[in-house]
Amino acid sequence: QVQLVESGGGLVQPGGSLRLSCAASGRSFSSLVMAWFRQAPGKERDFVAGISWNGGRTNYADSVKGRLTISRDNAKNTVYLQMNSLKPEDTAVYYCASRGGYRLISIDSESYDYWGQGTQVTVSS
Repeated sequence: QVQLVESGGGLVQPGGSLRLSCAASGRSFSSLVMAWFRQAPGKERDFVAGISWNGGRTNYADSVKGRLTISRDNAKNTVYLQMNSLKPEDTAVYYCASRGGYRLISIDSESYDYWGQGTQVTVSS
């Protein structure tokens, strides 16, 4: 079992920044692939970014490359999503997800075993 709790969402103006955090407990965090997904109203849940168990590999959706950065601190059991140059189209509920066993990053939400409750990010003037 893995418990994931996101924080850091909120309202920000276009061009602004936010940092999301996801704190994990339960199973050994250092063996987990971690990812962020997002879901806008009326749309499917989409992959945003993923990071390997040791932080050595990352993967990003094309729409966020160069603006969002995923990182992790295995000593703190936490994964982060630094969000810069935010756009209105980034507005969504952001979810943290994990998959265990030293596996590869996947962009498919069905590949992830555990999910957080989500945190709302709204980009608006």
